[in-house]
Amino acid sequence: MTGATPLVGLDIGGTKTVAALVGPAGEVLDHRRAPTPAQSGPVAVLDTAARLAAELLPAAGAGPVGVGTAGTVDPATGVIRYATDSLPGWSGTPVADALADRLGRPVRVTNDVNAAALGECWVGAGRGSGHLLLVAVGTGLGGAVLRDGRIETGARGAAGEVAHLPAPGAERLRCGCGRYGHLEGIASGSGLAAAYTAETGVRVSGRAVAERAAAGDPVASQVVERAGGVLGRTLAGLVALLDPAAVLLAGGAAGALLPAALTAFAADLPPAWAEVPLRPAALGERAVAVGAARLAMAGQA
Repeated sequence: MTGATPLVGLDIGGTKTVAALVGPAGEVLDHRRAPTPAQSGPVAVLDTAARLAAELLPAAGAGPVGVGTAGTVDPATGVIRYATDSLPGWSGTPVADALADRLGRPVRVTNDVNAAALGECWVGAGRGSGHLLLVAVGTGLGGAVLRDGRIETGARGAAGEVAHLPAPGAERLRCGCGRYGHLEGIASGSGLAAAYTAETGVRVSGRAVAERAAAGDPVASQVVERAGGVLGRTLAGLVALLDPAAVLLAGGAAGALLPAALTAFAADLPPAWAEVPLRPAALGERAVAVGAARLAMAGQA
């Protein structure tokens, strides 16, 4: 960590945008929040993000602003390479340059799950684990890999995207990419909803499936157990591939899947990695903005 002056971290998501003033020890000193005007297009989204950040800049240092955003980010340019329909038109948006023009200072940008991993590695459940795999289980499924506390971007800025790994039991379930048989198709909020509908004909949200499972609904319990088991086994295999010091589960659906995932993870973890823990992330909704500030502090691009 460099410097002792607060910096601003931005979290740009499909539904909300958050700006946080983050101190040198990772503490959130102040924050601003607004709905993301996603349907109004990229310019409106950028204007909202810049307005929130500008309200905090007088209390910040003169350093860069960090951004964690939905979408795949070109690590060299800060341009969005790909984004889903949660942010229409976001693909191709030069987020780094556009926000730098609005704020009058450098801007460093990464994917939101990467930013969450940075935050957890710094002051969350991954503290002290420079080699980290974080998987975010929400409506969809995201992943991030850290090595020596720095983001492993890959050639296209998309390293760690676990959503599209083949997954047993997902053959009839559609992934967000449009194909079938992927991990996101079964181990995500949308996957839980689709699997429950396939079993019962009843359309409910992934959150509702988790709530029904907790209340004792046998079909919902089976759906959640199966999804958690597939996720846990996949993560055990990824441990052997990536050799992290720890694996973290974040996101709104993580709590429902974690018990079954822990059992499957422990059963399938190769003996050489038996000490690698799987545990819940700790920072919740603060993770992306805190990690974005860490990105700015560390001077990563």
